[in-house]
Amino acid sequence: MRILYVFPHPDDESFGPARAIAAQVRGEHSVFLLTLTRGGATKLRHSFGFSVEQMGDARYEEMQCVAKVLGLTDLTVHDLPDDGLKELDPREIEDVVRRHVEKVRPTVVVTYPLHGISGFHDHLVTHAVVKRVFLELRDSGADYLKRLAFVTLTEEQAVAASGVHRLSGSSPDEIDCVTEAADEDMKAFRKALACYVTYREMIEETGVRDSLDRLCAFEIFGEDRDPPLDDLTSEL
Repeated sequence: MRILYVFPHPDDESFGPARAIAAQVRGEHSVFLLTLTRGGATKLRHSFGFSVEQMGDARYEEMQCVAKVLGLTDLTVHDLPDDGLKELDPREIEDVVRRHVEKVRPTVVVTYPLHGISGFHDHLVTHAVVKRVFLELRDSGADYLKRLAFVTLTEEQAVAASGVHRLSGSSPDEIDCVTEAADEDMKAFRKALACYVTYREMIEETGVRDSLDRLCAFEIFGEDRDPPLDDLTSEL
């Protein structure tokens, strides 16, 4: 099946579902990644003396490494304003997402949950935009769209991973799918993180390399799965 992940920044896929993505690719699914910004506004750019544009260029190149490590079918990176999605007309972001969904024709679309895990406003805007586009397209007859999912943390994972940032997780009754990563998926996750040379300081500060366990949780919009599915493509 075809799975499309939509995130606002470079590294969102590696700090989040990279281990599940690796498992999905290993399961012979086609996995696509759309990133809305080049992530140039991060304060870490000052450590390198980079402008926003230069940092965006560096992170774009790092994402090419991630695409190879995870075996993505396609990576598309847009240049919407990092740390500025809330200032845009949301219809502009919706148009970017809609055109890409129509091009990829995914079975499953994945983005951030309502709480955005970190609460960063770019995450929250992306959640709202992707949900609206998914529902509008499905209502208009895009029957290839079968499932909308939100990658999240369990409440226990959120507590364990909270350090530099206070993170939010989803309650057990909100979680509809839990994918368990194999050894090779965890290896791919850590190798993908290592692609982000300019983000090494943040990777070390957050401890994400060691704090994320094998279980990758998802909420599924409009579905109540008890017990949770073990694969995002199950029962489609």
